[in-house]
Formats: sequence, C-alpha cells, structure tokens
Amino acid sequence: MTTLKAEKRSMDVKAKRLRREGFVTGNVFGHAIEGSIPVKMSAMDVERLLKTEHKGGQINLDVEGQVYDVLIKEVDFNAMTRKIDEIDFQALVSDEKVTSTAEIVILNREAVIGGVLQEDLSEVAYRAFPSALVEKTTLDAAGLKVGDTVHVKDLDIAKNKDIDLKTDPEAVVLSVIPVHNVVPATEVTTAPAAAAAEEKETK
Repeated sequence: MTTLKAEKRSMDVKAKRLRREGFVTGNVFGHAIEGSIPVKMSAMDVERLLKTEHKGGQINLDVEGQVYDVLIKEVDFNAMTRKIDEIDFQALVSDEKVTSTAEIVILNREAVIGGVLQEDLSEVAYRAFPSALVEKTTLDAAGLKVGDTVHVKDLDIAKNKDIDLKTDPEAVVLSVIPVHNVVPATEVTTAPAAAAAEEKETK
C-alpha cells in the first residue's frame, strides 16, 4: 500500500502561507481520533501520489511516525493555480464500515454499435468495511447498441456482497444514442453557389 508522509500543522500558520512554501494542507479525522489532526504535506509528494491514487483510494498516512490506514476522502483542486490546495483523510477502523466512492471506468468505447455513449454517472457511492474498499468499477461497452441503457445495478460493484450501494441501483450510468447526421457548413454555403453557377452555364 502507498505511504504518504505528513507533518502536524500549527494552526498559527495560515494555509496560504504554507501553500506558497510548497505544502498541501489537510485534516485526518475518524472515530478513533478526537476532533481531527491538521496536517501538511509536500506538494510534490501529493502530486506524485495522485498520479496513481484518487478520491476513494486507500493509503498509509505517516504522520511523524504514527501510521494511519486512511481513505482519501476529499481532494480540493484549485482550477486557477492548477494545484492541489487541500486533501482530507478518514482514518479507518477494521470493524467499521465507511462511505466512499468508486470511479466508473468505461472500456471499449469505440466498440459501441451504431451510436455514441451518453454518460450520466462518473462514480458510485457505497459503504463497506476497509478490507472491501474499491477505487474503480469497470464497464465494458463493447457490443452495446442504440437504445441500450446501463444502470448502476448492472455494474460489477452492485454484485459485490461486501458492498452496500448508496447510489440508487436504478440510476442510469449511460445509454447509447443515435449519431445525428450534420451537414458540414461548407456544404451548406457552397451548395447555393454551385447551383447558381450551373444555372448560369445553361443560359
């Protein structure tokens, strides 16, 4: 399991200052923790982590030698600076279920027959014990055709007896819709001109 190092953060130092100094701020919370633990992590370490781990992922968080089994609960991405501002973690307890999300990964998009995918959901919320947590659930789109619809209940995660779905099983994940034929603008604009030229030649 991936390990991320963190330090306890003094609340006397503002988050903006820490970000300027190359840190990402965050909090660790959970039933086994009184209140929460404010932490700071190297921005470079966090960026490296998020290349392989995502929201809903399970990692080890080393806070000054104290290692916590945690769930990546929230990731706050700043669209203006294009950097991570904050990341929060939930400390896990082996005999306690937690709420998390799994990303829906669609495979073989190009193998849809006669139509295109209209996607309605990108993740599924669920509850499970730490040992049963999953980050992703895959959906093979190969062979789907116009008019087909896939619901949450059709996903592999819905068949996992160790997982309790929080998202409505009847919610639509995706559907296959017809490809609409659109006449290119060049054809529309040149057609009258061509017709006029042809008419002129016949006179």
